[in-house]
Amino acid sequence: MNYLDVSEYELYGLEATTPASLVAGASSLIDAHCRRSTLGVAQYEERLRMAPDRNTVRVTYLPLAVVAPATTPIVSARGRYCIPRRGEWPFDDIRLDVALMFGLPGVWTDISAPAIDFFAATGELTLPMNIVGLWFSEVDLVYTAGLSVIPDPVKFACVQIVRNAQSTPALNVKAGHLDRMVMQYFSDTLLDQTVIAMLAPYVAQKVG
Repeated sequence: MNYLDVSEYELYGLEATTPASLVAGASSLIDAHCRRSTLGVAQYEERLRMAPDRNTVRVTYLPLAVVAPATTPIVSARGRYCIPRRGEWPFDDIRLDVALMFGLPGVWTDISAPAIDFFAATGELTLPMNIVGLWFSEVDLVYTAGLSVIPDPVKFACVQIVRNAQSTPALNVKAGHLDRMVMQYFSDTLLDQTVIAMLAPYVAQKVG
C-alpha cells in the first residue's frame, strides 16, 4: 500500500507533481525495512515453539488488530501437546498418565480463539490450559495485525525517502565509469538514519 495519498503530498511537504511511482517505491522500501508485507492491517500465520511450563507466547507482528465483526485478532489457533521430560512435570505419575491420555501428545488440537487472552500492544497471548494442566509444546496461529491508521512518523519517513531519491543521481548510483565498467553503490542513501529512527517502532522483531 502507498503510505501517502496524492491529497496528502503538500500537507507532508512533497510537491503536488511528485510522481506516484516514487511514493510507491518509498512505501515498498518501508515494508521491506520493517520485514512485513504491509504496515496496514493484514493476516499472518506463525508456528511458534513454547517454553516448557509456560502457557504464554508472543507473536511477531504488532500491534494485534481486531477486524469487525470479530472480537479477537486470533482467526484460528491450534496446538499440540508435548510429552514432558524427566523433571518437567510437577505432578505425580498417575496424573501424568491421565494428562497424556487426554492430551494426545503430538496430535494437533484446535484451540478456541475467543478463549485466548491477548495484549494488542506487545502481542502476548495467554492460552487456555488443558483440563489436567498439560501445556502445549508448539502452536500454530492465524491472526490479524497492523495499523488501522498510518501514523505521521511513517508518512514523514515516506516523504524523506522520496526526497532522498529525488536528490540522488540515478537514485542510488554514487559513481560510474563506463570505460572500466565500474559502478559504486551506497545502500544507506534512501534509508538514512532519520528514516530508520522514524520506522524503528514498526520493524517486526522475532521473539525467541
